[in-house]
Amino acid sequence: MNSRFAKLLVAAVFASLTFSLSLHAEVFSVTIPIPPLAETGYFKLGTTKNPAGHEINVNSRSLLFDGQPVFPVMGEIHYARVPQAEWREELLKMKAGGVNIVATYVFWIHHEEIEGQWDWSGQRDLKKFVATCGDLGLKVVVRCGPWCHGEVRNGGLPDWVQAHKDWKLRSTDTNFLAATKILYGEIAKKLSGQLWKDGGPVIGIQVDNEFGGSPNYLMALKKMAIEAGLDVPLYIKTGWPAMKTPVPLGELLPLFGAYPDGFWSRSIKPMDGNDWENFTFKITRTDTGVGNDTLKVEKVGDTAGTEKYPHLTCEIGGGMPASYHRRINYDERDVESVVLTQLGSGSSLLGYYMYHGGQNPEGKLSTLQESQATGYANDLPIKSYDFNAPIGEFGQINPQYYWLRRLHLFLHDFGAPLAQMPVFITTDRVTKKSDTETLRWSARSDGNIGYVFVNNYQRLQPMPAKTNVQFKLNLPGGEFVFPAKPVTIPADSFFFWPFNLNLAGATLVYATAQPICRAGDTFYFAETPGVEAEFVFDQSGLVGQGVFENVKPSRKPAIHLQTKSGQKIQIVLLNQADSLALQKTAEGKVVFQKPSTASIAKVSTEALRPAGPAREIPLSSGKSHIAIAPNDSDFTNAAVWKINLPTQLDLKTNPLLRIHYIGDVARLTLNGKLIADNFYAGRPFDLGLKRYGQEIFAGDLRLEVLPLRQDAPIYIEPKDCPDFGTNRTLLKLQSAEIVQ
Repeated sequence: MNSRFAKLLVAAVFASLTFSLSLHAEVFSVTIPIPPLAETGYFKLGTTKNPAGHEINVNSRSLLFDGQPVFPVMGEIHYARVPQAEWREELLKMKAGGVNIVATYVFWIHHEEIEGQWDWSGQRDLKKFVATCGDLGLKVVVRCGPWCHGEVRNGGLPDWVQAHKDWKLRSTDTNFLAATKILYGEIAKKLSGQLWKDGGPVIGIQVDNEFGGSPNYLMALKKMAIEAGLDVPLYIKTGWPAMKTPVPLGELLPLFGAYPDGFWSRSIKPMDGNDWENFTFKITRTDTGVGNDTLKVEKVGDTAGTEKYPHLTCEIGGGMPASYHRRINYDERDVESVVLTQLGSGSSLLGYYMYHGGQNPEGKLSTLQESQATGYANDLPIKSYDFNAPIGEFGQINPQYYWLRRLHLFLHDFGAPLAQMPVFITTDRVTKKSDTETLRWSARSDGNIGYVFVNNYQRLQPMPAKTNVQFKLNLPGGEFVFPAKPVTIPADSFFFWPFNLNLAGATLVYATAQPICRAGDTFYFAETPGVEAEFVFDQSGLVGQGVFENVKPSRKPAIHLQTKSGQKIQIVLLNQADSLALQKTAEGKVVFQKPSTASIAKVSTEALRPAGPAREIPLSSGKSHIAIAPNDSDFTNAAVWKINLPTQLDLKTNPLLRIHYIGDVARLTLNGKLIADNFYAGRPFDLGLKRYGQEIFAGDLRLEVLPLRQDAPIYIEPKDCPDFGTNRTLLKLQSAEIVQ
């Protein structure tokens, strides 16, 4: 912003408005200087150019593509948890949702469960998965471990590695590194020809995960990766936990995470940790709550030197699975509002964990899920890793998919300048969970254009409306107050508004609506429900008026503009439902495609056995003292039903068997083999039928459900707690249906 622009605000733009602080307004103010130039030159990257001459680089604010800032979207999917036959379709769903980088773990135990016997076949075929991503125009970040976690047995370390009691795992112990060197060598073989330098999609390698010990170990892994031939532009580590001794500057990019709530909490109370902080705007990046069941983080703050790196994320919670003792069930607003606070806190890469759920593959020696029986902190389902992600384990599209897609459309069209904008946060910030009165907001700006972010939302905590709000931005060119008239920030709302935004030559001084995308010379915005939409343009560059008040949502253009240079521009303001239905075709055309109404058919069930007595739930020893999940023997007391599927189903339509029940744990078996399991969390229990072929019709499909105890020492969301009445236990099969 310059002095000319500041004068325009008063002299021209607000000629028909009262441009002043209302006597009754609560004005929220922040000073925004011209930021210093981004730093670079100290990043130790691999080969940055591919054979076509395109280059991936980085500075202290963002990733760069061919020297220009970019704002990518990264989504996690685990190839070994999704059948190979489904990869292409599911990756296309991710791409349609706005993901352009795929992240995936390589779980060592999935590939070398028995020492020396490597398995890269079928859904474990890393090379084919990466090649499929490349065919679809998706870049890839491979998270190599050796320890990954990902709720896998031993965090992904094979049992035979764990058995070496004389090895110091996840350290520079020579025996452990020798075994890891073989793993990295195998990964390198599978990625040969698929790296960026070869014209392939793999742009990044992550070493280990959630490591807070000596940086020497991480540096040894990076050296090992390079020596194995894993030469990529980006070498990565997770930014949490904060390290006492930082990795040498520029060697590994730290990527961060933030979850609305965690299944790993030792508590069985709602939001009983620090996760509420992820609903606030902050400068620090390290989330002390992520994985704190195993990390035991006490230090609050970032590793020294973190500010030298761009704020990149790899684990914003796209969903959350139910552990046995803690049955999380996010609302889609929980996800979207945390993403918005990350965006408003300076992030320049949105990375989701998980973006697509999955199922654990078959193990040769054991089931492959995390469990307390294997010395880990939580009990997870044997098969399901649905994660309640934007895309579920069978390809179901969940509500947050549409909210996130809308945000990703904005980043694809407007994200490049935003990626270089620092964040500015008022000193009057929220410092405790119970503070619902302080307005949570931030601004990102280059000193000229920018955005104000507001998050008046917190999971499981009603947030009251904030009345008579105006924002005062002390910009280099002068003081800027907007909106012209104070507004009420609605209860439980979240949004961002632009200021001084260039729209094809017309300067949008501000709008009380959220930008979505551009299609040619038409710009699409989403209304902020409960706030009158107002668009104010710099009239000096226009033919005709530039102030538009009380704009009504419609799919048709609400505003037509013409610049003095002859450029014609249209503004479309959409209501919330239409904004979530908007998508862009590959040709850049805007279409509206709301979720189709599912065809539902009832499925007949045959009761084979009533439930026996509810089990006594044991608690783990030690400090955590949490409930332990049932084992196979406990299911001798489960209620059992035979599921009779209609044989005329067309499996090509990917039909789902959807079971609505109330109980503790449910399982589906096919001819006596476990194919799906579910910890009751208020969500339906789904089974994708397509992947089982005709066997699903010819075989013996059974549902087993254990009773839920009223006094069970587990957490279930308040909205999902069933009514026990006077009963001590509860078990109901409410319905079984086919959803197409």
